[in-house]
Amino acid sequence: MAAGDAAESEDRSDAEMDLKELESEAADGHPDGDVEKVVSASEAPTEDTPDPGTWKWAVIFLCFYGFMSSIRPGEAFITPYLLSPEKNFTMKQVTNEITPVLTYSYMAVLVPAFLLTDLLRYKPVLVIQGISQVVIWLILLLGSSLLEMQLMEFFYGITMACRVAYSSYIFSLVSPLLYQRVAGYSRSAILLGVFTSSVLGQLCLSLGNITFYTLNAISLGFVSFGLLLSMCLPWPKRSLFFNKQRIKEQKELAASAVTKSELDQMKPKESESPSAAPPCTASRWKDLVLVQMLLEVRNVVRKPNLRLWSLWWVFNSTGYYLVLFYVHILWNKVYPATENHRVYNGGVEAASTLLSAVTSFAAGYVKIRWNVWSELVIAVITAVQAGLLLLMGTTDSIWVCYASYVLFRGFYQFLVPIATYQIASSLTKELCALVFGINTFLGTVLKSIIILIFADKRGLALEVHQQFLVFFIYFVLITIVYFVCAAVVIIRHYRNQPKEGGVANGQAPPTELSAMGLNSEAEPFSNGQSVRA
Repeated sequence: MAAGDAAESEDRSDAEMDLKELESEAADGHPDGDVEKVVSASEAPTEDTPDPGTWKWAVIFLCFYGFMSSIRPGEAFITPYLLSPEKNFTMKQVTNEITPVLTYSYMAVLVPAFLLTDLLRYKPVLVIQGISQVVIWLILLLGSSLLEMQLMEFFYGITMACRVAYSSYIFSLVSPLLYQRVAGYSRSAILLGVFTSSVLGQLCLSLGNITFYTLNAISLGFVSFGLLLSMCLPWPKRSLFFNKQRIKEQKELAASAVTKSELDQMKPKESESPSAAPPCTASRWKDLVLVQMLLEVRNVVRKPNLRLWSLWWVFNSTGYYLVLFYVHILWNKVYPATENHRVYNGGVEAASTLLSAVTSFAAGYVKIRWNVWSELVIAVITAVQAGLLLLMGTTDSIWVCYASYVLFRGFYQFLVPIATYQIASSLTKELCALVFGINTFLGTVLKSIIILIFADKRGLALEVHQQFLVFFIYFVLITIVYFVCAAVVIIRHYRNQPKEGGVANGQAPPTELSAMGLNSEAEPFSNGQSVRA
């Protein structure tokens, strides 16, 4: 459960930050005279954008907040703590009654958190997240009943859903030309915080010989400090959907008022004539950016590349987080935490975070023809992950479990930036955010269904080894689908290649992960308007 929270924040921030980098790279690749085509009028620096001296300090403070809020040394050891004599919950209670609440809570809160983040302009949602984290560790320290631990998982779901606020907040502080730079700062702060948290927790247990209770008390101190930092964050003046539309309407009203005043001075007699009837307010909702994009999302499924990587995001992320939610329970089953058995959850989480950062970075340098080989790459990596799951579910060696988990996370994180670029390269920033939000929500719904059937006490209530067998079968099934799709795509590709050699019709040359197809002009909506309009 703890690993899922940290990993979810990394993936969400990676996705949203990478799509920001795409726009910045597109702007960097144009001459100065064409920058206006890349940065739309609604996103160009205006009076709402802080001056350089202000935004630099705001970004530094936000990154410091991201680092400090990620330091929770006891997070990697929550499951051993619940199963220890200090709390004395049974393995069955933790597996089938406590942990499932996290996914249900996340699913229920995700959509409201996404909308409130934009409507309230980030800061209130970050404060809610900080309050939830404080409540989590207060319950861990003071709670003792099953209901209280389920309530703790409920607040964990709120914390995970609110992570989207941090991922989006930093880009409201700067102009689009600075997105790539601040994305690197923000991502580094989160990764460094997660890594530091895991290492600190492991050192405290291994060298300091402190109890799980003391470690969670230290975590409470860190999250309380993070809550204070969230209250001191500056309040952005703009956001992606709601406030952008409001600011645009205010500017249009101001401009029309100035024009009307000038006309009154030039033609006073004509201005006395009855004014034109205002536009029908009942139909104005159709012109809202968010509503237009919701209508436009249906066109995304018609594009094979976007459809493939969106489906990967839904199905593979589902399996990934199912493993992360239950892997600590598996470790405790294979190697129970006792006075004679030291657990190394923190060290393993630190190693997996480091490997994930390396593989995510390496993915940016992979140069292949993705429109031909995407399905095959996904199939091979998914097959390897299935093998690692089988190994984790059948071995009696805790070190084999640790190593398999680190590799499992590394392979998944390798594909995350590739999926982000493939989805984001042909969409606008706002539509990307919506597509990623929908993909995440669908994945959460699928996770909830699987947990309800196989893990929840109201379903089959399988023990953890049997659940990992189910996860293995799940990955095998989607691997078979990917291999079939890969065979179809590759056969079709070579059939369509010209006999004389050269590049086939509609086939792009090998490319690295760059802003492929990211044009300065956004794709128009079905009604002829653009997202950037």
